[in-house]
Amino acid sequence: MRVKWEPAADRTVETERRTLATNVDLADSVLSQARGLMFRRSIPDDYALAFRFGAAKSRDVHMVFVPFPIDAVWVVDDVVTRVERLRPWRGFAREEADLLVELPAGTADEVEAGDGLVLEGVE
Repeated sequence: MRVKWEPAADRTVETERRTLATNVDLADSVLSQARGLMFRRSIPDDYALAFRFGAAKSRDVHMVFVPFPIDAVWVVDDVVTRVERLRPWRGFAREEADLLVELPAGTADEVEAGDGLVLEGVE
C-alpha cells in the first residue's frame, strides 16, 4: 500500500502521482483508530498511518502520548481539504474527511488544500 500525492496544478494534465509513503498501516478497527500513533517512540521516514471512513464528517487528531511531531492530512473524495503540522504531546486539529493520513513531520510540506491524495493498493 502507498500514499500518492498529486499537486492541484498537475491535476489538469496527466502526470504520475508522487509517493509520500510506501510503508502504510491502515487503522481499520475501533482500537487501532483510538490508539493511532500513541505510545510509539518514532515512525520511519516512509511511513503513514491511514484512517479510512465510510463518509466525510468532522475528524480530529490529538497528540496525547505522541512524543514526535507529525503532518496530518484530511482528504474528502481524494482531494486534500487541510494539512497541519501537529506538535508533540499538545497538538490538536479537526477537519472534515473521509480519509485521514498521519505522516512524519515534513513529509507533507508541499501538500496543499486542493491537491489530490489517494491510497493505492487498497481493496
